[in-house]
Amino acid sequence: MKVLTRAALAIAAFLPASPILAQSCTFSMSDMNFGFVNLAGGSAVDTTATLSVTCSNPLSLALSIRICPNINAGSGGQSGGIRRMLQGSNILNYQLYQNSARTTSWGSVTQPALGSPPPIDMALPLLINTTSRTVYGRINAGQASAARGLYLSSFAGAETSFTYTSFTLLAPSCSSVTQNPTQVPFNVSAAVAPTCIISAQNIDFGSHGVLNTAVNATGAINLTCTTNLNYSVALNGGLSNSPPAARQMVQAGASITYGLYRDANRTNVWGSAAGEIATGTGTGGLQTLTVYGRVPAQNTPVPGNYSDTVVVTVNY
Repeated sequence: MKVLTRAALAIAAFLPASPILAQSCTFSMSDMNFGFVNLAGGSAVDTTATLSVTCSNPLSLALSIRICPNINAGSGGQSGGIRRMLQGSNILNYQLYQNSARTTSWGSVTQPALGSPPPIDMALPLLINTTSRTVYGRINAGQASAARGLYLSSFAGAETSFTYTSFTLLAPSCSSVTQNPTQVPFNVSAAVAPTCIISAQNIDFGSHGVLNTAVNATGAINLTCTTNLNYSVALNGGLSNSPPAARQMVQAGASITYGLYRDANRTNVWGSAAGEIATGTGTGGLQTLTVYGRVPAQNTPVPGNYSDTVVVTVNY
């Protein structure tokens, strides 16, 4: 009798395991361009930029991702936690903020003097999710002395480091998120416009019974002009369009002749022709030009209030 024996042969095949795909994120940041800014009045100037985020979640069990958008000082550097744009050795102070009220600075875990990075948490139930954040910029007030020209700070290379990691329940602190550092370049720029702000103080010669002697009085032209900006100030001939030393204050059909001058001796007339115009250079602060007025001795007209209007023109 034949006995049949059978044996089972185990066959094993080793196949490479499929890689586990984790979350990945891409970022883009628009440049922050303040454009032409008028700083002569000393006010702050605001603008914004936009951070765009796209994250994918292929075959990952994690429910969420935390992004830490670290923004350092930029190529302009910082002083006391205030960022700077530069034009050669000239400095323009500004700051980046997380909120529209511009009370919470946008900074970096590596440069905490600038503030902290605002964490961005994204739920990833689907393959791809996108979001955006507004970055609020402000050129600080009180910089009327800034010289005109283009100012720039570049955020290239290590000036940005956007890190991110996945989590399921509790989001990690940005101080511990070092994974996936991504550089997101952008620029911050502003052009300080050449500007003058002007106001004038009236000249009042007062009340007089007769005009048998010269009467002097002064007024003022107040200027705040961009630093290093050359300017000139001209005065027209008044309502009668008269020569600088023969302007006329009028009442009905009567008139009083007067002149306006650039010096206390009343020898250099102030008008609008060549050689009659005052010149100067802006400092970024208030500059006051005194206008010297004189009513020469003349026949006294009928009593009344006499007046004239002179237009001040500043060229720069």
